[in-house]
Amino acid sequence: MSETSSTSFSMFHRTSSEGQVPSPRHLSIMQPVVAKKISFYKSGDPQFGGVRVVVNPRSFKTFDALLDNLSRKVPLPFGVRNISTPRGRHSITRLEELEDGQSYLCSHRRKVQPVDLDKARRRPQPWHSSRAISAHLHHSPATTAAAAAAPGMLRAPRRLLVFRNGDPKTRRVVIMNRRVAQSFQAFLQHLTEVMRFPVTKLYATDGRKVPSLQAVILSSGAVVAAGREPFKAGNYDIHKYLLSARLPGISHHVYTKGSARSESRKSGNWKVSIITGDFPNSGTSSQVYIILYGQHRSSAPIYLYGTDGSQFQNGHEDIFTIMMGDIGTLFKIRIGHTNSGPSPSWHCKEIQLWNMNSGKKFYIPVQRWLARDQEDGEICREFPVLNKGQPMLPVTVYEVHVATGERWNAGTVASVYISIYGEKGDSGSRQLIRSKSSFSFLRGQTATFSLEAVHLGNLYKIVIGHDGLGPGNGWFLDDVIIKDPITNHEYTFFCHRWLDQGEDDGRIARELYATDNSIIFARQKLELNRKETWAAERWKFMKGNTLQFYNRLTGGFVRLHPDGTVDAVGEKTDKYGLFDVIFNKGNLCIFQSHEMRHLSLAVDNNNVTGMASGGACTELRVLYQPNRCALLESALVPGHIVTFDHHGKTAAESSVGYADLSKEFVVFVKGVFLDSAVVLLATSLCQALCLQPDGSCTGVGSQSEKSYWKVHKISSGICMFESVKNTRMYLRIRDGRCDGTGTGDTDCHFKIKKNLENASISLESMKIPGLFVGLQPDGQAKPVIYTKNGNVFFYPQVIKFGRENPMGMSATPSQEEEKIHESKNQQETLPESEAKCSLLSSAAKIRPFQGSKTLLLEDEWKVLVLTGNTGTQANVTLRVYGDEGVRGPISLSKDSPEQLFLPRQEDEFRVEIRSIGKICKIRLGHAGTSEQPEWSLQRVTMQHRKSKKTLDFTANAWFSQMQAEGDVVCELPIVQEGQSIFPLVRYHVDVHTGQLKRAETESEVSLCLCGERGDSGLRLLDKSNMPVKFQRGQIDTFQVEAVSLGKLQKVLLRCEASEESQYWYCEKVVVREPATASESVFTCERWLPFMSQGIIHSEIELYLQEMQINHQPKIQEEANEGDWKVTIVTGDLENAGTTATVSLYVYGETTCSGPIILGSGKYQLFNPNSADIFKINLKDIGEIYKVRIGHDNSGNDPAWYLEEIRLENIDTCELFCLAIDSWIAENENGGDLWKEMPIARTNKAPLPVVIYEIYTYTGRKPGAETESNVLINLIGIRGDSGNRRLHQSQNNKVKFRRGQVDIFSIEAVSLGKLKKVMISHDGTGPGNGWFLESIVVKSEEENGNQEVLFPCNRWLDEYQDDGRTERELFAESSYHAGETESVAS
Repeated sequence: MSETSSTSFSMFHRTSSEGQVPSPRHLSIMQPVVAKKISFYKSGDPQFGGVRVVVNPRSFKTFDALLDNLSRKVPLPFGVRNISTPRGRHSITRLEELEDGQSYLCSHRRKVQPVDLDKARRRPQPWHSSRAISAHLHHSPATTAAAAAAPGMLRAPRRLLVFRNGDPKTRRVVIMNRRVAQSFQAFLQHLTEVMRFPVTKLYATDGRKVPSLQAVILSSGAVVAAGREPFKAGNYDIHKYLLSARLPGISHHVYTKGSARSESRKSGNWKVSIITGDFPNSGTSSQVYIILYGQHRSSAPIYLYGTDGSQFQNGHEDIFTIMMGDIGTLFKIRIGHTNSGPSPSWHCKEIQLWNMNSGKKFYIPVQRWLARDQEDGEICREFPVLNKGQPMLPVTVYEVHVATGERWNAGTVASVYISIYGEKGDSGSRQLIRSKSSFSFLRGQTATFSLEAVHLGNLYKIVIGHDGLGPGNGWFLDDVIIKDPITNHEYTFFCHRWLDQGEDDGRIARELYATDNSIIFARQKLELNRKETWAAERWKFMKGNTLQFYNRLTGGFVRLHPDGTVDAVGEKTDKYGLFDVIFNKGNLCIFQSHEMRHLSLAVDNNNVTGMASGGACTELRVLYQPNRCALLESALVPGHIVTFDHHGKTAAESSVGYADLSKEFVVFVKGVFLDSAVVLLATSLCQALCLQPDGSCTGVGSQSEKSYWKVHKISSGICMFESVKNTRMYLRIRDGRCDGTGTGDTDCHFKIKKNLENASISLESMKIPGLFVGLQPDGQAKPVIYTKNGNVFFYPQVIKFGRENPMGMSATPSQEEEKIHESKNQQETLPESEAKCSLLSSAAKIRPFQGSKTLLLEDEWKVLVLTGNTGTQANVTLRVYGDEGVRGPISLSKDSPEQLFLPRQEDEFRVEIRSIGKICKIRLGHAGTSEQPEWSLQRVTMQHRKSKKTLDFTANAWFSQMQAEGDVVCELPIVQEGQSIFPLVRYHVDVHTGQLKRAETESEVSLCLCGERGDSGLRLLDKSNMPVKFQRGQIDTFQVEAVSLGKLQKVLLRCEASEESQYWYCEKVVVREPATASESVFTCERWLPFMSQGIIHSEIELYLQEMQINHQPKIQEEANEGDWKVTIVTGDLENAGTTATVSLYVYGETTCSGPIILGSGKYQLFNPNSADIFKINLKDIGEIYKVRIGHDNSGNDPAWYLEEIRLENIDTCELFCLAIDSWIAENENGGDLWKEMPIARTNKAPLPVVIYEIYTYTGRKPGAETESNVLINLIGIRGDSGNRRLHQSQNNKVKFRRGQVDIFSIEAVSLGKLKKVMISHDGTGPGNGWFLESIVVKSEEENGNQEVLFPCNRWLDEYQDDGRTERELFAESSYHAGETESVAS
């Protein structure tokens, strides 16, 4: 079938007689994209070879997006923050300023150090260099020694097989040593030289990423080297190419009997005979190794291999000669394999060993499987040597309990390995698999494993680590407990540290020593927990804090009464329940009554009372428990502790037993969430809620400045939290997400719920009551419903206390900020937009008039503003435009603002204006919100203080929002010789609101026009020609007066909607110049605000679509034979859009169109509540009878709700409307990613849609199961179903297991009588081979039931049978069980 490409249908819109577009949908129009190829170099670094980036509107929507992308490619301490020309003279601030084929410098500060680009470009490729790159890396001796001593680091040279990604035939054997493996980057550079292409990433042969040097060392001995491309599956056969591989430190040679050298009579020559079992599939393709343990020492792992590669076959005996030093009397062996190759499982029957020096023979009856899918799943086993028919040591199954810590994201998905050491040897490195619980290594859980080994005697240490592979591979290990069933003894190995490359010391393996006394271990663990808890809670006891002590037994607060009595039944608001910390030294404190300054809490002769402050009895020691509760102990008499009974009486007054007494208190600090406070929201003892660079929030942040939040108090108990590190980014809950991209609206308002049981708080959304800020197990923030499992608990720590606000509101700046911003007017509420419009690099500085004492500066100007007959009290701002830049906003203010801008008064200001070139225009504006907002401006004069050059701006402008012709913004061009250098233009702006439901808005809409001479500034569109603005289907006309912008290039449109009901759908903006007959069209066709990459954007840049001069738009373009218009309608459900690539198949009576790729949702197609139009050609396929549509499940959010498909023949106007109204998603409708719809043909009813039940029978051969994705295509007399993934088994949780029958169902237009099926898999996942017995397909056709058998009985495995992973299976003609009638077309 031929593949038909699609073209976007750009200029074809079917119109009614009124000229309205019938479909009230978003019509996506795909425009040609001009790409620029640009090189970026590093400031001051000629050794940096530069990076080439393709810049176009699709790859980078904004200039900031380009900076973020370069920050990941150009190594700078604080990322790329500035781009300039090669000599550093001109900064680049817009994507439009970048020129194709040019080079630029990147830096993290304003000052740029020039670079000789010729030298940087001439830098030779690493593999052409005469000197190894690693030789350029210098390390201090201390660093090298530390690295060498680290567990999991390279201790001896190691042989490594390196494949090229996607090309297994290109391979190199590399010797890893300390010279080439000083760091992971140095090793990658070494591989670049060896492989002769740039190596930037490494993968394991199964596709898992190898992210570190430690992971390379712990790998199986082979890796796949890649550049920037993703992993490509291939036949990376280690067994085939790594015959001579050995583990680190092996210098032993092994020869099969047929190729043995003359046997030396030296001590330590052995002959080894291994007999493989005669069960089916007993042989192995893995590399087998053996280790011998003697009384003196053990051998290193010795790999057993021959020259013909035919070892370890069913029922075969293999004999090897090995040489080693004197190990003493042999007492055990360990044998295992690498689990590699197509059939790694191995059954070993027996092993015999001959010491060729002493003549002693040893016989070991094995009779065990070494296979992941057999017995206990172990691929390594130990056996004791027999002495007079009895084993010298018993075989023990140790019980290993591994406790993962309580830290957020403490769990791991990496493979964990352990090696146990005892007085009688070690267990070797064993992978911990098959936990007795459902999941291993989850946060806060203890997993139990069994480990079989020859008894090791008394244990003294373990080495435990992981391979660093998989997402979230870091691991916080609490402790390991090993039980010896022979001695019934428990050994405890305490860790309580991270095994994570990004935490602690970066190690992923640790050496732990045994604590054989469980009491000592318990005390050690308790003491550490107390120490960590005190470190997290000690801030509460700083001098000056006001505290409350809550008793969980009584349910009340501790109170100190005026008569000196104390109880624990007070209410939260009781004034006698407040205590001030007036003395603090370590954990020694004095708690003075906040209400009665002469009394403090005291313990006198084991009696809790109130006494005069300063006495010895008032000194109390705070002892924290791991549950975040505190004990208050007398410093004078240790052991005397503040204690209450369940009635709230002190222990001295109580008559109850000891069991009914409570000594623990939950401590609360008053005034935590005052306005402008800076707090830390701790999620554990050493983690905190933190804002990530991508705007998401996580609970695994460090308790440092980047996790600080500033409190904005809205009202009692309601606050907003602003990131201190990233100002103007607020914590919020919106659209099912919890992140830090809020702008301070109601989505960011949280009600603080205090939890008395543990002094934590929970944050409930005010916008969506019942939703709280919560954490997932990996620590990512997510909106959740309140539970008491701890995922909604945050423990506040005050970094800086706030202040009481008498107004009860804190949305205003602090006093310090007010001094800084006192001159800014309310119109500057859109700083980001103004920055985009005006391309500001910095604000100009204003200097109040100081007479003759003012220092004359090169860049200082005097600004004279003459007010007309009407003055104003509003804050006035000035922007100055030059041919090289813009400065502003400059606030025109003084110490006495009430004396400014009085009628017929001229006010003088001093301002500094730098680096904007020749001034061409100015813009003045004010907020229009004071008691006297209207203003008559007569003239503005600017005079350079040094050169006395004068610029005149004649205004005669009226600033008003109430009058029809008034505005609060005025642009003035420079007047020379009585003439303006550029004219003032009153642009007519037509804003088209769309026809969609709820397209109208009451929100404020602003617009900025941008042309070749600058921009108009952001203007509020408030004076429409229509009585009510922005109504559905309405065209509003506004007027924007500005100095002529030249040819218009783009429009910035902004809609600041606080609620989703006020979102606005804009169809387009048309700008007309009255003096000309031209109009500029800027197509929008989307909702504002809109979401992109998880962030809500209130503004959008619209680029010029076309220039239309005195003619009507084209209604229809010329159609070729077979051209069809396809309209894809995405539903208006939440998250209905898709990021996947969508494809279409159209079936005709003659043939099928083949896959027509319509496009990807990543490029603004298939958005919610939108219609996308495409033009396709279906020439010669015959009369259409069905279509199939689906996607490839790619992107971050591939799920798609498809509402309708419309096909229209452009030539004949024949129209088919196919209603879908269904999700096409992996987690919906059985996971099918394709939908088929029948089409009614001429004089024929549409074919029915049939549900086909598919029964797959997996064989019973060892290794028959698969974890790959299986695809099936049913083929009948009416066509095929297309490749469908068998995703969700209806009868089994785990599909395609050995000997298992799985049932799936797919929906397709009736195929008639089935002839054959195509079955295949994609080869992904471990154990991807599959032995398929047969397939049975059942269906209910219109002419009766159908049941068809498709026998197979073959492997779909690239290593088995003929190596094919796809089979064509034909129907067994004698079967067709249950068919009642023949199925005719």
